Amino acid sequence: MLSLKNGSQTRRLSYQMCYLILKQIAPNLSENSALALCEDSENTYETRAESNLIYEKILAQNVTRENVQAAEEQNTQEVQEDASGETQEASAGAPGGLSLEKLNDFDYLIQNFYTVDSTTTINSSQLNAQSLLEKDCSIQKRTDEEPQILIYHTHASEGYSDSTAGDLSTTVVGVGDHLTQILEETYGYNVLHDTGVYDTDRDQAYSVAAPYIQQILSDHPSIEVVIDLHRDGVADSTRLVTEQNGVQMAQIMFFNGLSRTTAMGDISYLPNPYIEDNLAFSLQMQVASGQLYPDFARKIYLKGYRYNLHFCPKSLLVEVGAQTNTLEEAMNAMDPLARILDQVLGGNG
Repeated sequence: MLSLKNGSQTRRLSYQMCYLILKQIAPNLSENSALALCEDSENTYETRAESNLIYEKILAQNVTRENVQAAEEQNTQEVQEDASGETQEASAGAPGGLSLEKLNDFDYLIQNFYTVDSTTTINSSQLNAQSLLEKDCSIQKRTDEEPQILIYHTHASEGYSDSTAGDLSTTVVGVGDHLTQILEETYGYNVLHDTGVYDTDRDQAYSVAAPYIQQILSDHPSIEVVIDLHRDGVADSTRLVTEQNGVQMAQIMFFNGLSRTTAMGDISYLPNPYIEDNLAFSLQMQVASGQLYPDFARKIYLKGYRYNLHFCPKSLLVEVGAQTNTLEEAMNAMDPLARILDQVLGGNG
């Protein structure tokens, strides 16, 4: 509430009261009065002042508003489906059938496909949808036993709401085991799952993991795809759950590091020659996800550092649910994730 601090404010209040009375008695006369002009001027001033004061708050609420809007649109969709008995194509982070013209609109692409962390920046030259979607992210399935996909976990200790302390089979490592099994048995890929624990000191986990991952890639030059499987951290009141084909499962999120901070610009000591390839891989995954499983993938998250995504062109960091999800929900998410991977790696993304 505003307080009156000087005579000028008191006079303005008096004018406004007089004008309100005049509007009631003679609305036509009040339309072009000096008091009306005073009111308009005052409203403009208040609006501008309020905009300046709450600008940061509005920015902070943007993501929440977008999520609420998306949820409302999804609820509307479900009502329409129930009423008509027809399945309509739903809208997600990457809706199926979206035109390239829309995707080439940088503002549209950013607003609908990405969350850009305040630590970094990106522009239209680096995030060109046509170029990223045209990049070949396919691989050939092997007839020998050599691995072509590596799955590992920088933060192997990340667990779920019902995980058992000290039991890696109930953390993202167990989820990685399940993804490995599906990719091998259902889709015919050769997968190496590294279950090493690199986050004894969480702050140093990426530095600790790096030489081990480099050694694995050196020992197995046949590996073309590297997936770092994580679990996100959210507010305790947040539940990242979606239903796909009647099954409740955790939502996933693709994550890219840009080796660039808002404060410092490009980080010379964290080079990544594959940033464009990384961005192409995650965008193609996001588009395939929207086509096959609307509402399964959250927006791609862009952040300022490197996150060991520089080891090969087709490097992917995936967040599977959060600490508020159950292990079962995370496990259930591996079937659609495996299918999306096969869609993109098979050249059908």
